[in-house]
Amino acid sequence: MRIILLGAPGSGKGTQAQKLVDRQGIPQVSTGDLLRDAVARGTELGQRAKVAMDAGELVSDDIVLGMIRERLAQPDAANGFILDGFPRNLAQAQALDGVLDELGAPLDAAVLMDVDFEVLLKRLTGRRTCSGCGRVYNVHFFPPKTGDVCDGCGGELIQRADDNEETITQRLKVYESQTSPLVSFYEDRGKLKVVPAEGEIDEVFARLEAALGVADPA
Repeated sequence: MRIILLGAPGSGKGTQAQKLVDRQGIPQVSTGDLLRDAVARGTELGQRAKVAMDAGELVSDDIVLGMIRERLAQPDAANGFILDGFPRNLAQAQALDGVLDELGAPLDAAVLMDVDFEVLLKRLTGRRTCSGCGRVYNVHFFPPKTGDVCDGCGGELIQRADDNEETITQRLKVYESQTSPLVSFYEDRGKLKVVPAEGEIDEVFARLEAALGVADPA
């Protein structure tokens, strides 16, 4: 199973990807993780990425694609992979197709985790994190029992500075403008699967497995 997960911030993409990893035994390939690892190990691509990052520039697509090519050629990706965080735009999607063709590992599906804008806004603006133990709450969906106090350790619950409505609305607009062309790109190729991603985590995962045709018959 070779898939790309598409989803806005707050869509639960990371949570569902991890459940797929556990169930299917295939790696989740995050471009952010690849970059950090390559830089830490000092690989040729990592050194090139570090030069760009130190200069405050975006790492070029050819470097990222090189890292993806190396990662997907590793033995643990022989039976499939979950790509997370790439592609982010049409040019990257087209270039990725070329890399996957070279590897003889064409994409099976691009899965869009579909969540209503207002729900995304509540998920992101409602997040609160315990300053003591790091436990995460949501004032709309998973509130603490008492005010702004952690149920577990009694620590103060804080809101990240960038979890305000104005900032998040802008992030979601940027995501939408970048992702819409990708949805059309994969839909035209018959690769797009749309999964309603609202509701309980296990319910969403059941929909995801059904869309991918890997649901447990039991």
